[in-house]
Amino acid sequence: MSAVPKPSAAVEPLVEVRGLQVAFGRGPKPVRAVNGVDLTVARGETVALIGESGSGKSVTLRALLRLHAPRTTRIEGSVKVAGHDVLSLGARALADYRGKVASMIFQEPLLALDPVYTVGRQIVESIRRHEPVSEADARKRALELFERVRIPSPERRLDAYPHEMSGGMRQRAMIALALACRPQLLLADEPTTALDATVQIQILLLLRELQRELGLAIVFVTHDIGAAVEVADRFAVMYAGRIVEQAPVRTIVRAPRHPYTLALLRGRAGGGHAMARGTRLMTIAGSPPDLANLPAGCAFAERCTFVQDACLQGVPPAVQLAADHAVRCLRTDATRAST
Repeated sequence: MSAVPKPSAAVEPLVEVRGLQVAFGRGPKPVRAVNGVDLTVARGETVALIGESGSGKSVTLRALLRLHAPRTTRIEGSVKVAGHDVLSLGARALADYRGKVASMIFQEPLLALDPVYTVGRQIVESIRRHEPVSEADARKRALELFERVRIPSPERRLDAYPHEMSGGMRQRAMIALALACRPQLLLADEPTTALDATVQIQILLLLRELQRELGLAIVFVTHDIGAAVEVADRFAVMYAGRIVEQAPVRTIVRAPRHPYTLALLRGRAGGGHAMARGTRLMTIAGSPPDLANLPAGCAFAERCTFVQDACLQGVPPAVQLAADHAVRCLRTDATRAST
């Protein structure tokens, strides 16, 4: 049974990932960072990949653009975006696909932007790489993008270098660059991690506004559930390279069914549940598993408060609790009783 809630038969998903596996290293024990991910994203939908660091979120995201070094990475499965078979694209087709069909907002724009060119120059070059427009027209669009993402003094900022801009302004410029060629899919890799709380909220609201205005599909990677709630329509919870629960945001917040999802929610203030002042936040004991030596059973078993012998015997199959709610767990009875 698939772990992906099925879209309506009349709606063709923009993104369709099946059985995605990503491993690093060519030795006898490669690091298996992604282990059979199934994911669909509809046009105009925002899906948040959430989980602890090392759960495979960013690796999955980068696989959608094939950003992993081919010499040290083994990728298997199927990745289709807007009709493109991403894992089969040749070098030229892949260059055309990146930026035009799918683009990415990186976690740290100061590292992602080229320090020797002005931000405006980088946006102009990206536009002209994908579209037959003049330098003047490309710059005009770059200015419009700066205005759209609300960069102050946009015309002057076009000629600024990345290091001359504040963190929040660089992130807005990164968003403008990602939108420059009118992609259908926007991949956001922890886009607010390095920002202060006020700027984080501004960036999240901006992303949501742009998604609605432009009809973008967005895959948003974060370990911050509060941030994900602000922008996402659906959660895909990852642990040890697998999606262990997937459902609309409201369902996950109100009725999580995987013990890991429940623990993540209870580990933040409020957590979707009433908490008395002075109550300690729940922590998840132990550490994530070694991805080069994954256990035979459920990867979360050693940290799970509901574990039973059957959990150790094999990877739990996906269970479809509802048309839009799937969970990979044998103890949904226990989590239901505890929520």
